[in-house]
Amino acid sequence: MVELAPSILSADFARLAEQIQAAERGGGTVIHVDVMDGHFVPNITIGPPVVASLRKVTKLPLDCHLMIENPDEFIPDLAKAGANWVSVHYEACHHLHRSLQLIADYKMQPAVVINPATRVDVLIDVLPMVHHVLVMSVNPGFGGQSFIPFSLDKIRRLRELREELGLQYRIEVDGGVTEDTIAQVVEAGADLLVAGNAVFGDGNPESNARKLLHMARIAAGEGVGGVSRKSSKPASISRTPDNRRRPTTKRNSLLRMKS
Repeated sequence: MVELAPSILSADFARLAEQIQAAERGGGTVIHVDVMDGHFVPNITIGPPVVASLRKVTKLPLDCHLMIENPDEFIPDLAKAGANWVSVHYEACHHLHRSLQLIADYKMQPAVVINPATRVDVLIDVLPMVHHVLVMSVNPGFGGQSFIPFSLDKIRRLRELREELGLQYRIEVDGGVTEDTIAQVVEAGADLLVAGNAVFGDGNPESNARKLLHMARIAAGEGVGGVSRKSSKPASISRTPDNRRRPTTKRNSLLRMKS
């Protein structure tokens, strides 16, 4: 099911609780929190204390996107603050596997992010570890940027790999998700849609969230309750004992290429 993750980067911080609750009424089911340090990206935002405050005003999952150097140092504090999902950048992690495992050790859902210039296939070895992959469809650091069109190819590649490898990670997109781009993003395969300016920019987060989500679900072919209208019944899928889909022959080929 397609979900909308309103990004508080574009919200009015003087009315943050009110705006988050309005976006939730409009259908937002995840709150996206951009943590920036002024080093990895040219901007400074918030940290664990604000995450702890957000935890008090919403029961929705807090999706913390770490655009920071040395993300491992902040993972324990984010867990204590009440974060649910934590994503780290491939480009910022010296030991990506270790960082993702640390997030999981603190009982949060681990995710990996790639910048526009990073190719999807560098993630193949860690894809079995992640709850979702976040595709940056703008260069990170500021809200209100224009969508980078070749991001659609990355989304499609992630969808292909998910099927080929028999995995169940979700595909999240952040940057330039608006009324003009949301259908393309969903049709390419994204199911977690981060939207900041398009939700909060004009001060009407409830109605904006509702409209964006409606457009996304039409593009996904989802009917009432998020059930896809594209297929009347689920396909029969062979599964392993741990409930993952059986890997295809192509997965073995991919892994041999990596060894």
